[in-house]
Amino acid sequence: MSASAVNYTRVARLRTADDFTAHLKSLGIEMPFEAELESGDTSPMAQPYELGGRKIGNRYCILPMEGWDGEVNGMPTELTRRRWGNFGLSGAKLIWGGEAVAVTHAGRANPNQVWLNDETAEAIHGLRTFLVEQHEEHCGSADDLLVGLQLTHSGRFARPNDKRKLEPMVLYRHPVLDEKFGVADSLHVMTDEEIETLIEQFVQAGIAAADMGFHFVDLKHCHGYLGHEFLSAFDRPGPFGGSLENRTRFLREIVARLRQARPELLIGVRLSATDWPPFKPGEDGRGVPMLEANGKYAHAFGGDGTGLDVDLTEPIAFLKLLEELDIPLVCISVGSPYYNPHYQRPAIFPPSDGYSPPEDPLVGVARQIAITAKLKQACPNLAVVGSAYTYLQQWLPNVAQAVVRQGQADFVGLGRMVLSYPEMPADVLAGRPLANKKICRTFSDCTTAPRNGLVSGCYPLDPYYKNMPQHSQLVEIKNEMKKS
Repeated sequence: MSASAVNYTRVARLRTADDFTAHLKSLGIEMPFEAELESGDTSPMAQPYELGGRKIGNRYCILPMEGWDGEVNGMPTELTRRRWGNFGLSGAKLIWGGEAVAVTHAGRANPNQVWLNDETAEAIHGLRTFLVEQHEEHCGSADDLLVGLQLTHSGRFARPNDKRKLEPMVLYRHPVLDEKFGVADSLHVMTDEEIETLIEQFVQAGIAAADMGFHFVDLKHCHGYLGHEFLSAFDRPGPFGGSLENRTRFLREIVARLRQARPELLIGVRLSATDWPPFKPGEDGRGVPMLEANGKYAHAFGGDGTGLDVDLTEPIAFLKLLEELDIPLVCISVGSPYYNPHYQRPAIFPPSDGYSPPEDPLVGVARQIAITAKLKQACPNLAVVGSAYTYLQQWLPNVAQAVVRQGQADFVGLGRMVLSYPEMPADVLAGRPLANKKICRTFSDCTTAPRNGLVSGCYPLDPYYKNMPQHSQLVEIKNEMKKS
């Protein structure tokens, strides 16, 4: 069986609210849901949020993108600018990072990732300016718009020089991931001195972001990248591994130095709050877990040690640390798009290097909503952004409204949906009908394309990308996938 042949009920076929809730019941899952949407000032999604003396105008958030459309020198391109313009016109009042921006060339996830350095700072500043201009033109005042910049180092998944070649920089040798990605003999375990240098690079990038007018920076701790790997460095000796205190030293050092240099800069963290083992296609194409030699999996931050369940003890302790550090913003995600995407970004269609989901993707959405709700309950003073909503498709606004009304998250984050339908927040808040032909159906082309060296974008639904020559290349790649 091919990886695309597993059959689950498609959300697009759940035509009514009763259809949707009946399907949830058939899966045995619970999910906040309201059949009737509110628009205008009374909607939970339209309520402002006060943060550090600033007002965020509504409860929609645009999640950061990892673009494959910059220049090799780190400069953004017109494609990057177009994407940021769409973020601005979306109607969302919280822009979480805009872009996953590398702080050093060696930490880029691909040779076309935007990289913040002396030569690119002005152009990145221009992205922010264009975003704000688009917001003012399409949505009115930007006085209640909060815009951040995500700072990242890709660590284990760095590909700075060749789109198809990993040049991993890691914190420890991993008993499963090293072999899965074929890098056991080529990876570089970072020294404490190299980590100290990287800390300063993050600090300098944060200073530059503040000087460009960004309201906050996100110190990325998710999806298997380097910040996330610190949290699972249980076996690393020295000051950056072992205890939770040591595993958070990287974060604490950056925050302390940024506070001294730019005290006005807000700080946020996007966090993979829980993790699971990597998965691979089984005989029927569905994902199966890859465990350690003892049949367990002890290298998951927020995992229970078996690889089968979660333990929120350390994630809650991490969020408590954020409170102590006066970090008010946290965006909750889980897992990694590289090794367990059905947890991280639920979708019915796998990317080219993926596997068919071993569960209905709605189960994955419900899981993330529930985890986020538990973390919000444990740390009510944090401004919490939830993720993994895109697979809900036409029912996204109904779940989002219920989640925010019930206090299970403060903001609902949109990622892939914004590539195909950037105006969704504005349409929902205005009470306009959804543009069904723009709704992301999670075909995963926005992942398959960059995994095969093409620029990222919504090729099925965005006419701009559909008319690009890369579209025909993507069709050929997918046809070859079907044959194999």
